Amino acid sequence: MRATLLQIDVDPAEKVVDRRERVAALVRSQTGADLVVLPELWPVGAFAADDFAAEAEPVDGGPTALAMAAAARDAGVWLHAGSIVERDPEGPLYNTSLLFAPDGELHAAYRKIHRFGFDEGEAAVMSAGREIVAARLPQTVLGLATCYDLRFPEQFRLLVDAGAELLVVPAGWPARRLAHWRLMVQARAVESQAYVLACGTAGTHAGVEQAGHSMVVDPWGEVLAEAGPGEQTLTVDLDPARVAATRADFPVLRDRVLGLPKP
Repeated sequence: MRATLLQIDVDPAEKVVDRRERVAALVRSQTGADLVVLPELWPVGAFAADDFAAEAEPVDGGPTALAMAAAARDAGVWLHAGSIVERDPEGPLYNTSLLFAPDGELHAAYRKIHRFGFDEGEAAVMSAGREIVAARLPQTVLGLATCYDLRFPEQFRLLVDAGAELLVVPAGWPARRLAHWRLMVQARAVESQAYVLACGTAGTHAGVEQAGHSMVVDPWGEVLAEAGPGEQTLTVDLDPARVAATRADFPVLRDRVLGLPKP
């Protein structure tokens, strides 16, 4: 299974419509991939909270969803399109990740559960999602999480219980906490015995320098690929069977005592 992470530079000097067209073209160029992953809130920027309401769009028929659906169809890839500022028909805003199938159909959507900001920024203007989302692909099962969710391992336990073998984490992570990013991406892989594809943004927006350093980590915690701070493409070949092999060879998950799903 070939996975490609597109670490996008979110530059406030670039118009949202121009960035959307540029990213769609990048997706279309990934015809050899099985799965393509984009970062969190790449159309507007994860820290540009003042712009969230103006750039909010519906999941069905919104400009980003339409552009990404067409790009996935043209490239013939599964596309985790990062996340958008979703405006629910009833009014609330959500930080919502979109997963498109190779035919361009929306396969899954995940509303970010843990909002960052300590009552400011995202936490002040967006509503919290409530549902764990795992999506079945032909080769594996994806568990969906977003950025700040990395700090809450209980969510990843629930994703493993839902069958996840590959955890996809789009992010807009600040450069000043890069060490935390690296540590927690590897920790989620080790404790879940799953692949983690963590795709961040590059550049500086809303005055916040982004960490970049998108990562692909295997079920044993080994870093298979890591980007630098600028816009970059990572492509890695994964073996989905390695998840089951790791869990069988080192069966730590069977020794869980706390937080087990109810029979």
